[in-house]
Amino acid sequence: MFAFSILRVVIRRPLLWPEALRTLVAFTPRRWWQHAPFLPVPRRPYLRWRLQTAYGSPDAAPAASDLVHFLEWRKDQR
Repeated sequence: MFAFSILRVVIRRPLLWPEALRTLVAFTPRRWWQHAPFLPVPRRPYLRWRLQTAYGSPDAAPAASDLVHFLEWRKDQR
C-alpha cells in the first residue's frame, strides 16, 4: 500500500518530520471528522486532481521518492 511506503520513506528522514506534519495539516480537509472515513486525509477527488496535474493520470502511482523531493522542496521554500 502506498501509505506504508510513504511512512517508511518519511520515518527514515527525521529532518523531514516537521515538514511532513505541516504538509499533512495543509492537505487535511476542514472538519474531516464529520465525513467518512473519519481520518485526516485529503479527499479522493482532490488526490485524483493532484495526480492528474503532476503525473498526467489520476490513476498514477507516484514513487515514494517523489514525496521526499516534495517535502524537501516545501522545506526549502520556508
